[in-house]
Amino acid sequence: MHYIYKRAGIVGASSHSGRRGFITTLATKGANVRVLMALAGHRNLSTTQRYIELNPQMLRTTVEMI
Repeated sequence: MHYIYKRAGIVGASSHSGRRGFITTLATKGANVRVLMALAGHRNLSTTQRYIELNPQMLRTTVEMI
């Protein structure tokens, strides 16, 4: 992944950056965290939760549920 990011001009990214982006994008769209855990190949839910980065859209969508 390092070389792919380098060729794309993305500085400071790692293999985990792609995983984090993948998981966060699906979480933002409302994917179930257990499904995310399976897709990521994690054994522990806490590991998956660490990969999910909160963003304004997630917060807005959650507040709008009220």
